[in-house]
Amino acid sequence: MVSAAFLKIVSPCWKPVVEGENSSDGEGSGQVDGLLWYRDSGHQGSGEFSMAVVQANSQLEDHSQLESGPLSLHESGPQGTFVGIYDGHGGPEAAQFVNQRLFDNIKKFTTESYGMSADVITKAFLATEEEFLSLVKQQWLRKPQIASAGSCCLVGIICSGMLYIANAGDSRVVLGRLGNNVKEVKAIQLSKEHNASIESVRKELHSLHPDDPQIVVLKHKVWRVKGIIQISRSIGDAYLKKAEFNREPLLPKFRLPKPFHKPILKAEPTILVQELDSEDQFLIFASDGLWEHLSNQEAVDIVHNYPRNGIARKLVSVALREAAKKREMRYSDLKKIDRGVRRHFHDDITVIVLFLNSYMISHSSWDGPLLSIKGATGGMCGNANT
Repeated sequence: MVSAAFLKIVSPCWKPVVEGENSSDGEGSGQVDGLLWYRDSGHQGSGEFSMAVVQANSQLEDHSQLESGPLSLHESGPQGTFVGIYDGHGGPEAAQFVNQRLFDNIKKFTTESYGMSADVITKAFLATEEEFLSLVKQQWLRKPQIASAGSCCLVGIICSGMLYIANAGDSRVVLGRLGNNVKEVKAIQLSKEHNASIESVRKELHSLHPDDPQIVVLKHKVWRVKGIIQISRSIGDAYLKKAEFNREPLLPKFRLPKPFHKPILKAEPTILVQELDSEDQFLIFASDGLWEHLSNQEAVDIVHNYPRNGIARKLVSVALREAAKKREMRYSDLKKIDRGVRRHFHDDITVIVLFLNSYMISHSSWDGPLLSIKGATGGMCGNANT
């Protein structure tokens, strides 16, 4: 596998929010190199972690967070680790909003239910959706384009030895699990994706909208919901949730020729709950920008075979090299291309790798570090050097 270029700090101007006095390594602010932000290593409640984000769009549309500590509003409530990957589209507004509100809603419903559950997570997704749609309604007349902003939403929670994965959209989480051979680590995809390119997703859409033969349309060799968008689930995309936002002054490319009477897209996530065991080595959470260039097993092999320190940055680097190779260009030339134009070569990419310490996960009392990182809270600055 091609090795990653060594990256140095060239710009201090884009830093995430980090809270909590017990941030483990004193580098909570992360580091910046051109269009890349990274946090090479740190500690969270289930073990070590590594994070990286690279920008391609004119405005960064990927947002993310890592929380380690209380999962409810009470100190006596459950403790654990929360990961969120929010891949925005149609602008950054929805992803930014989810980054601000979803975890708070998780804590609210965990408190009300006296514990973590799939139902708690679903309620938090739907509450965040309703809050964002209310914001769209408030801003509709002065900022109609917010109705076309949406976000895929991938969440992972480790709590009391259990792993909860919730997904709406096409981000992905892959588990690295030891095989029969100790040197072998198998890739196991845990998230179910909601993209119209998948036959089961198209079937689901047809079953939910039996009277609409145009619910999915093959356009330029790509399956799209109503000929517009590839994903079938998201938070936001108000123009495909409520007919009141599918009209002028919304841009014509988002307006449907006929009114609709029920939401075309859903915000409800698909949820997996399973117990973690000693064979489970690490989790790779990433927006689809990574998976466009790496297979599940390729990503797992990289994490297994390279040092933990900087492994998220390594995954991003290998993906960018693959993107350059597909366009028959040198990686060094790709790095010179600035945001906006860079989107023609690859998407925004966010990666969070969690290493799983089975002792810490199974320990009856919480003694993990308190940590809160939002991996994209400001705009990038500087030129493309990543």
